[in-house]
Amino acid sequence: MPGNIMDSGEFAGWQYWPEDPFEKAAGPFYMTETDEGVVCAFRVQPHQVNGMGSVHGGCFMTFADFCLFGFAQKELAPSGYGVTVGMNTEFLAGARIGERVEARGEVLRAGGSLIFVRGVVTCEGNPCLNFSGTIKRLRQR
Repeated sequence: MPGNIMDSGEFAGWQYWPEDPFEKAAGPFYMTETDEGVVCAFRVQPHQVNGMGSVHGGCFMTFADFCLFGFAQKELAPSGYGVTVGMNTEFLAGARIGERVEARGEVLRAGGSLIFVRGVVTCEGNPCLNFSGTIKRLRQR
């Protein structure tokens, strides 16, 4: 899996992508590979919530975009580069400061240049966000 590996804390051993300034500001978000596939996660922090104290919809959507690439990383090889060309989201529930948010998903199809991905974001085991998206593969920069 691409990225850096956390060396301490709750997400020790998990990976993250430090080169994306927006994700760094909105996150941090992490990913790891399990026997069941890639899992992405974050612990809700004060800068990620809205005025009602629930995770901001934009944060959930940024996390979902991060997850698209986490779930599709094998299909993005060898360059590892791609862009989101479309994403659909459905908000189901919120998450509060201190709660752990996780996402699991799958690649539905990987064609010549497009990769179709879907996933579900949960908090404390409850579905919070349903999402799907399409990634366009790019050649290495």
